[in-house]
Amino acid sequence: MPDQKRKIVVYTVGVWDMFHIGHLKLLKAARSLGDILIVGVNTDELVKAYKGHYPLLCWEDRAAVVEACRFVDMVIPANSLEKDKLLEEIDADIMVHGNDKKILGHDYMIQNNRRVVYLPYTEGRSSSTLRKTLKRYYEEQIQMESKGG
Repeated sequence: MPDQKRKIVVYTVGVWDMFHIGHLKLLKAARSLGDILIVGVNTDELVKAYKGHYPLLCWEDRAAVVEACRFVDMVIPANSLEKDKLLEEIDADIMVHGNDKKILGHDYMIQNNRRVVYLPYTEGRSSSTLRKTLKRYYEEQIQMESKGG
């Protein structure tokens, strides 16, 4: 009988609002670390609770975009910032996040001899930056229209 090697499960989570090159780079790098990439997409309510605003795109749309990425094997809703129970349920071997902040679940992974990988944050590329750019663009268009332009 052939040796059945256990597949390495990688987990990452995010809002994934206005999918951009930073998101793509993170998912590609995360997938390269294992055999199965499971991606948590924060629910609209969770984003509102910790960011103070809803994402521009609804959960269903954000999940569909992430799921369409060829590096992703499964998308699941992330209802809480607390990750320990979920990480145990999916039996994650590696948790991946951008290196812009320490993620909840870090301690659980380390205590259970699992890996946490912080990948380089893509400078100048974030949904928050895109949101500010869109706001500024919209305000400039309103000013131009009010001046008769």
